[in-house]
Amino acid sequence: VVSHPFSPGKNFFAGGFGGVCLVFAGHPLDTIKVRIQTMPVPGPGESPLYRGTFDCFKQTLAKEGFKGLYKGMAAPIIGVTPMFAVCFFGFGLGKKLQQKTPDDVLTYPQLFAAGMLSGVFTTAIMAPGERIKCLLQIQAAKGEVKYAGPMDCVKQLYKESGIRGIYRGTALTLMRDVPASGMYFMTYEWLKRLLTPEGKSPNELSVPSVLFAGGMAGIFNWAVAIPPDVLKSRFQTAPEGKYPNGFRDVLRELLREEGVASLYKGFTAVMLRAFPANAACFLGFEMAMKFLNWAAPGL
Repeated sequence: VVSHPFSPGKNFFAGGFGGVCLVFAGHPLDTIKVRIQTMPVPGPGESPLYRGTFDCFKQTLAKEGFKGLYKGMAAPIIGVTPMFAVCFFGFGLGKKLQQKTPDDVLTYPQLFAAGMLSGVFTTAIMAPGERIKCLLQIQAAKGEVKYAGPMDCVKQLYKESGIRGIYRGTALTLMRDVPASGMYFMTYEWLKRLLTPEGKSPNELSVPSVLFAGGMAGIFNWAVAIPPDVLKSRFQTAPEGKYPNGFRDVLRELLREEGVASLYKGFTAVMLRAFPANAACFLGFEMAMKFLNWAAPGL
């Protein structure tokens, strides 16, 4: 078995390719997730805007066609490619920093720690991208057009409240991504080891096994990430000054008005998307790694 020494460069490019696969597979359900999480609370006697995931899917298709499901996809493609590149790079670096020799097998807590490092890396890129994505996704649902597109959104936010406006919600993004990334990579590596037949290397896993391990990693990742994600969607799309004490105010309001269950809003949409999107991501990553190891073994 050839064990390739960890190469930050290869992880970076293969991660980026995995990210593109993830966006294509997962974006329609992401649009639905954000619309459900931010829909207005119905008044007395009114029925909610969407009855659930499938209803939101039907309404979006009926009103906006297939294109409606891919609304706001340019921002994630531009943002996700470098973000997944940095994410896999951070994970690889986290692994490398803890290995004494390239053949060291890491323990699960070490893999979790390496995953958490990748979460810190990605938040720097992720926080502004997420804020812009949420604002663009809900303006389409609300029917007001305040921003012409991602760049216009950045310009307006910067004019209104400087760099802080663009980075609003960073603490929540960290709270969401650091533990969730640890969970994500640890689960993937654990399932890869679990699915590897005796005497084989985890690098030789079959396509269905990689898809399964990647999909399950996505589900574990989101099980940890949904509560902070709901708070973040609310906080990042709220009008200036609505929550002066940050996420504590959002949490208090949510629990008071809608109870603990509201922290798992959009759960169905998230879980339906998590499996195929992350399965596609890890398959893209593994295939790109194979290609890079073959094309540039010395890199």
